[in-house]
Amino acid sequence: MLDFPPLEGKRMKIGWDLAVGAAILIGALALRWVDPLPLQQLRNLTFDSYQRLKPRQYDPSIPVVIAAIDEKSLDKFGQWPWSRTTLARITDRLTEMGAAAIAYDVLFAEPDRTSPTAVAGNLPADPQYDAARAQLAALPDPDADFAAALARSPSVLAFAYSDDAALSADPSIAFPYGFSIIGTVEETYVAGKVQGAAYAILPLPALMQAAHGMGEVHAGDPDADGIVRRVPLAVAVGGKLYPTLAGDVLRVGIGGQTAQVKLTPDGFIDRMRIGEAIVPVNDRGELLLYDTGLVAARYISLGDLFDADFDAARIAGRLVLVGTTVEGLKDIRATPLAPVMPGVEIHAQILEQILGGVYLTRPYNADDIERLYLAIFGVVLLVFLYRRSALAGAAVLVGALVVTIGASWWQFADKGNLFDPIYPGLAAVVMFGSGTVINYLRVEQEKRNVRTAMARYLSPVLADQVSQHPELLKLGGELRELTLMFSDIRGFTRISESLDPQALTQLMNSFLTPMTKVIQDREGFIDKYIGDCIMAFWNAPIDVPSHAQKAILAAFDMRAELKRVNAMLKEKAEKEGRAEVEIRIGIGLNSGICCVGNMGSEQRLEYSVLGDTVNIASRLEALSPAYGVDLVIGEETASGATDFALLELDRVRVKGKALPIRIYTGLGDQAVAATAEFQRLHDAQSRLLAHYRAKEWDQAEAVLAECRALAPALLNGLYELYEKRIAHYRIDPPPADWDGVYEARTKAG
Repeated sequence: MLDFPPLEGKRMKIGWDLAVGAAILIGALALRWVDPLPLQQLRNLTFDSYQRLKPRQYDPSIPVVIAAIDEKSLDKFGQWPWSRTTLARITDRLTEMGAAAIAYDVLFAEPDRTSPTAVAGNLPADPQYDAARAQLAALPDPDADFAAALARSPSVLAFAYSDDAALSADPSIAFPYGFSIIGTVEETYVAGKVQGAAYAILPLPALMQAAHGMGEVHAGDPDADGIVRRVPLAVAVGGKLYPTLAGDVLRVGIGGQTAQVKLTPDGFIDRMRIGEAIVPVNDRGELLLYDTGLVAARYISLGDLFDADFDAARIAGRLVLVGTTVEGLKDIRATPLAPVMPGVEIHAQILEQILGGVYLTRPYNADDIERLYLAIFGVVLLVFLYRRSALAGAAVLVGALVVTIGASWWQFADKGNLFDPIYPGLAAVVMFGSGTVINYLRVEQEKRNVRTAMARYLSPVLADQVSQHPELLKLGGELRELTLMFSDIRGFTRISESLDPQALTQLMNSFLTPMTKVIQDREGFIDKYIGDCIMAFWNAPIDVPSHAQKAILAAFDMRAELKRVNAMLKEKAEKEGRAEVEIRIGIGLNSGICCVGNMGSEQRLEYSVLGDTVNIASRLEALSPAYGVDLVIGEETASGATDFALLELDRVRVKGKALPIRIYTGLGDQAVAATAEFQRLHDAQSRLLAHYRAKEWDQAEAVLAECRALAPALLNGLYELYEKRIAHYRIDPPPADWDGVYEARTKAG
């Protein structure tokens, strides 16, 4: 009977499951609050992917152009750095063409190395060079030429913040323009929250005084993965705020005097205003780069600038950024869409975003919104996963992920807002995965309990198959072809009367335990123990191929195992100084269609089998003493093992059956059947039965003697039976219509 033990004491409780899920949710929220670098990188990669899917479109109508110091211009003007006189000509040319502002993304911190003064300084201190030095001194100074050109142009120069005092100077010396701070917080406090350093590398004083603007040249510090995603519009030098190159170019281009910085009450930058443009920078004064990737249309070559056919309309009214694009000049950055991009193009993109009003923003409360969403999402998922079902939890998970990613994409594509969908999604997946693992462990625990209970009835292999594939265990009754076994201890009443209850119990355990294992090892199902009788069957509750053969092999194994049990009992009896108890068994096997399934009442069920096949198997076991053998095999079972060493015993008509059946016993498997000894015995046994059924008593007796000479000792009882029958029929012959069938008139034969 499949009467499994209760599982409540062994399963993992729902409350514990919920605690694990809640702990994961709390841990995920705590990790999001700390926001370590790996989470930031994960967000960055997500937002980079958004930009790849929908990059900012380059708009040629926005008045920004890059005048490139490229290979073509190097071929025309020579090796960089060029003479400041050349730069003066370029500046004047751009001004003549109507440039709204001209910004140099180049540091001019040292005098022109090609100036006459520099050349004169390199001449030997020899009087013969005095004339040359005098002639050089009379020549124009290139730095002065460049300064004059800057003064008559809407020019902007670059400076760079630095921690090296030896290379630096105070930018306020010649920086008449700056930021107008809107807020009550000290500027030094605000400056401590933005990029910067204590010092600055400045252009030559004459150049600074001539230029109309000056901006810090950094095109944004790269993130840990080397990609520039944020570009500052304000930097700090010596505790004061100064504009970056893009911001000051815009100020000069629109003719403004100052740019405004609005602060939050706690001293962070809220937004910036340059002219009419209100720029949504973050609290460190940085603008998020909305990348277009490399765009060739942004560029003109300075090498084309003096060509007669150059189109001045490409310069007129535009903010012109002069910068290097040659990789060897070391101003190369990586952006979300371009692994290699000149720094000057990043400045150009920032100007395009401001002039076009196209921004990416990370709302100031985005972190709070994402944490709140994760908390709500996690709680809902916990409710569905731990209080309803894994399927409901999976549906909620998939639905929420779709909504999360969809909403994040909509905010990006429609409004330029950046909300992270990945971390809440990953946290939810981890929660769901943990719940799935816990449920799996719970199910596995229950399966182990089922296997433990099933192992009392099935072999470990079958028990494992049933636990892994419960659909094989059909509830209710079904018709199946089974092989039935009944095994009984002969003379059990006599044995039980000779032993006290404790000794009898030990004896039965010593017998039933190894016999049960033998049956289960051959994939048999233990139906029940009826006193000293074992009832088992094959091919249910799951299919057992070649079940007849496996049942016969189990009987052979039981025969061998019984010898070991009796030897153990004998040894134990000798040690205890009592009479030896020898166990002898009879086994009956029969195959056929049976009804098998869960049977019984509403209060108690038993997985068992019913049918005529069962009754015949019991009758065959009862016939074993009469034939002097320990194994009687029915005709249907024998037909499933025709290659085994089986011997026909007789044709019998058992109680309750009108038609006779052939019965067999077994001596071994295919290996035994292939021996010459068995072949001779099988031939002699067949001739014995043929003469016997033909009432040829003399011939039968002659063959009987031959069989005795060939047969093992376990068949001695069989041949004694036939000797008695032949002697009986000589005195009292059977009727003329006798068909050689033995009538088993009682259950016992």
